[in-house]
Amino acid sequence: MIPSEIKAAPEAAGHGEMANAIRFLAADAVQAANSGHPGMPMGAADMATVLFSRFLNFDPATPHWPNRDRFVLSAGHGSMLLYSLLHLTGYEDMDMGQLRNFRQLGSHTAGHPEFGAAAGIETTTGPLGQGLATGVGMAIAERMLASRFGDDLVSHFTYVLAGDGCLMEGISHEAASFAGHLRLGRLIVLFDDNGITIDGGTDLSVGDDQCARFAAYGWDVVRIDGHDAAALETAIAAARHSGQPSLIAARTVIGYGAPTKGGTSATHGAPLGDDEIAGAREKLNWPHAPFEIPPDVLAAWREVGARGAAGQAAWQDQLEALAQDDRIAFDRAMAGDLPAGIIEAMADYRKELAQEKPQMATRAASGRALEVINQVVPETVGGSADLTGSNNTLTPELGFVTADDFSGRYIHYGVREHAMAAAMNGLALHGGFIPYSGTFLVFSDYCRGAMRLSALMGCRVIYVLTHDSIGLGEDGPTHQPVEHMAALRAMPNLNVFRPADAMETAECWELALAAKDRPSVMALTRQGLPAVRLDYQDDNACARGAYELIAADGQGGSGGEVAAVTLLATGSEVSIAVAARNLLQSGGIATRVVSMPCWELFEEQDDDYRLRTLGLGTVRIGIEAAVSMGWDRYLGPEGGFVGMAGFGASAPIKDLYKHFGITAEAVVELAKAKLAKQQDG
Repeated sequence: MIPSEIKAAPEAAGHGEMANAIRFLAADAVQAANSGHPGMPMGAADMATVLFSRFLNFDPATPHWPNRDRFVLSAGHGSMLLYSLLHLTGYEDMDMGQLRNFRQLGSHTAGHPEFGAAAGIETTTGPLGQGLATGVGMAIAERMLASRFGDDLVSHFTYVLAGDGCLMEGISHEAASFAGHLRLGRLIVLFDDNGITIDGGTDLSVGDDQCARFAAYGWDVVRIDGHDAAALETAIAAARHSGQPSLIAARTVIGYGAPTKGGTSATHGAPLGDDEIAGAREKLNWPHAPFEIPPDVLAAWREVGARGAAGQAAWQDQLEALAQDDRIAFDRAMAGDLPAGIIEAMADYRKELAQEKPQMATRAASGRALEVINQVVPETVGGSADLTGSNNTLTPELGFVTADDFSGRYIHYGVREHAMAAAMNGLALHGGFIPYSGTFLVFSDYCRGAMRLSALMGCRVIYVLTHDSIGLGEDGPTHQPVEHMAALRAMPNLNVFRPADAMETAECWELALAAKDRPSVMALTRQGLPAVRLDYQDDNACARGAYELIAADGQGGSGGEVAAVTLLATGSEVSIAVAARNLLQSGGIATRVVSMPCWELFEEQDDDYRLRTLGLGTVRIGIEAAVSMGWDRYLGPEGGFVGMAGFGASAPIKDLYKHFGITAEAVVELAKAKLAKQQDG
């Protein structure tokens, strides 16, 4: 069901005055901050005015209601366009004081829109193209949620305002191609086709026919004058009834109204200057002081903001009319809460593992854990960048998402890692789903721009990154990640899990699902690994990030022999640490093993626990088939590291580990050398 277009209010103020309110709030805020991008908001003000006043379904008084339309400002440098709209339409946390404090510390009005800073900011944008790709994920989520709860309850549009730079970025190709493939008819992209970049005209660097390009993707495409309100209204109305995604290429003048700088790159990323703004006021007949909105113009905008209340209330009645079980399921999904049954299901699964003690690759163990999770948590949505069989992300009950049927829970993203990551952000931000998808760890480089936004926004997105070391073998150094663990661990608010066996993999999945405020990486092996966690325990050992796996002399807890050596390892190298520990113990050297599946969670523990776990006073050896960056903080000046110092090579796995010296014997040799040096000192 498509809501009818919103009819214009009685004209207290006309379209031109309403658009000019946006233009001068943007220009004045940038001037006050002496920093920002006035040109895009001034050029796109007509588009925004038509969209918000005639079509957008939203309610500032209930800004998070699930069936609102989503508006994504992909050209995030034009953030004052969005902030002006939020203020004018009456969002409570976007008062005039916030606009006056544009780009100032602690304000809601950051240089680029930041999710969570204020209601109405649907996603963080700024890195160009990300908003477009995230919007694709939101549009997918809308169709998937409608397939579960019906079009009467879920029926909204995703609007994206994108610029030339968004369409130049490679992610735009991945995302637009995928949207066309899925025929996302409720996705409408308004292309601010102003022909200007920072360096000058777009003809300096690009000669693409963007409309022909999007038409080739299977989009509906139209070119219009972006300052013609009637043409904008006609184009948007037609797009809302299309069965395909729509691109409205609206030709605009950047810095519209600026008398000498309009239409030039001078308006893109710098204040206009007092004289230029004064000239624009005269040219556009806006005689009002900075940050002053005439009462009739403000009233017209506030009327726009007030119109959505009736639709929101009617939708709330529909929600309350649902069968009780459906209402509970919908509310729980949108809140992001896990079903109560997941705790018992995972506990039972871990008991099975304790009995079986399976030897398997952690990617296979992840697949087994997902078989349990996906049966109990209906909100999980899996996928892969054309590596389903390698990533083990598909379980039997999911079913596939296709252009004709969105009832499935598995998405074939194709070889589109970057768009996959951004689309998962969109799925998570929309609400109702917990997305996870896979690729090889080395290809996380292709995902990184969107992964960083996952972390910055605190999205529960789970990246299943397999083939996590030289242990993938013969594919060689192009596919063998060595620096990637360090690079991912350097990213704030990202949990990087590298489990050692099936038991740890199950525990890490539990933690990733429970982390509502941050994304997670599951770094998983291609090669089979022995079980190192042999017994069931009620609590989740991985929840503390690192823990003593084996005490010195095999004694658990207090009373064991005081250790001389502590071996700290992650993932596939934990079993090497266990083997090295046994060799050292047989030689009379008391040695303990600490597994460190998640450094980020370990850093959150209290000082006493961290110091006890690390084993201060012992010789500490770190073991990981990766570069050593980051390990120094745990090993101390007397410690040592066994791992990689450069790129890998193409060979069978056993040959590679021996060639690069990542063996139990090498660990023993280094530990003894460090002990001898300690004793000599």
